Amino acid sequence: MYSKKVGVYFKYLFKFTFQYKLFHFLRTDHHIKLDNIKEFKKKLLQWANAFDKVVWLDSNEYNQAHSSFDAVLAVEGLSSIQVDVDQGFQVLEDFIKETSDWVFGYLSYDLKNDIEALYSSNFDGLGFSDLVFFQPKKIFMFHGDEVIVRYLNEFSHLIHSDLEKINNQHLGYTNHTSYKINIVPRTSKESYLTKVNILQSHINRGDIYEANFCQEFYAHANIDPLATFHKLQERSTPPFSAYMKNGKQFSLSASPERYLKKEGELVISQPIKGTSKRSANLNEDARLKKDLESNPKERSENVMIVDLVRNDLSRIAKKGSVQVDELCGSYTFAQVHHLISTVTAKIKDDYSSVDVIRSTFPMGSMTGAPKIAAMKLIEELEDSKRGLYSGAIGYFTPYGDFDFNVVIRSILYNQDKAYVSFSVGSAITSKSCPESEYEECLVKAKALREALEN
Repeated sequence: MYSKKVGVYFKYLFKFTFQYKLFHFLRTDHHIKLDNIKEFKKKLLQWANAFDKVVWLDSNEYNQAHSSFDAVLAVEGLSSIQVDVDQGFQVLEDFIKETSDWVFGYLSYDLKNDIEALYSSNFDGLGFSDLVFFQPKKIFMFHGDEVIVRYLNEFSHLIHSDLEKINNQHLGYTNHTSYKINIVPRTSKESYLTKVNILQSHINRGDIYEANFCQEFYAHANIDPLATFHKLQERSTPPFSAYMKNGKQFSLSASPERYLKKEGELVISQPIKGTSKRSANLNEDARLKKDLESNPKERSENVMIVDLVRNDLSRIAKKGSVQVDELCGSYTFAQVHHLISTVTAKIKDDYSSVDVIRSTFPMGSMTGAPKIAAMKLIEELEDSKRGLYSGAIGYFTPYGDFDFNVVIRSILYNQDKAYVSFSVGSAITSKSCPESEYEECLVKAKALREALEN
């Protein structure tokens, strides 16, 4: 069923295949109450980090709508897929049907090439696959002071021994950096400014209205991924953070943005466009936020992407169901203020979960408008392949629902290559000042750089 042509690695523990196809991978739930949630989370993630496949999603107690749980850990794969070329969405569709279970993983930005007649030939220092998903043996879901431990039935006898191992974890991290990290930009400031001017010339000609233009910062270094992730969380406390491990490849994400969530027939998109730095002075900080809320350039960026999201959703939505629940709401995070909009729709009955993602991917906040023309231009002008950056990390449930973040404010690390990377970007419009866009990139990079350098 899974062709070698599409680069798939589908790993089964063969003795369970027939049984679980019949019983849809039934799981055993064990509920526990916790006195110290933060300590247990750290111990749990340290225990999980010994396994080959890990996805940890954490809201960091940020007050947000549309939450299914406060945090979730998926660990130790029973089966998995890893796609390196085209046909990724079809492979994912088949995998979800085959397992009929929870699956966790990521979608890289370059799956755009699986949807449209596009290509990616820029430099790629990380070498991540385009799509990776796994069916976990073990899931931990956090709701308030309770954790639901959800193991596949065949492994439920391990719950109590695993909990003992988790509670016995000794917390203490060392940063195993072999030498001082020297972070350098792939694109010089001069080149960045020139390329923004080129984009604006296309905008002025009417080729596009807006483009999300990104640049990579990188280092050749060995880091402790888990320790670096904790440092990043301490600086950012974002609502869509993610720690992902796929063998020797890691994503340490402090994302503030949801890409897309599906609950039954309802889908929710929450694009971010519009950014302001913060100030330690309360009055100055309040002024910066107020200025952001009324800034015509920042608001127009957001409105253009909201229109793009509405257009994407309208192709698969029931007639008249696409709604803008909130336009340009202002939200405060540890490092920045953002404008966030919420768009919802009700999906037609004949579309699968993967169809919904395929129809809206990549997310408009990371491309521009019109989407295809913008993607072609930014591919020509950016100096690095985006890969997992601008992609999404999340999960599918056995019931056809899903939730995915946008992989921004994220450190990507290939341990085998000792290659560390993070990218940042901003929306370029006709009103953009190239110098200001460059400074916005540096603001977004601040917490990432500090987590690596300190």
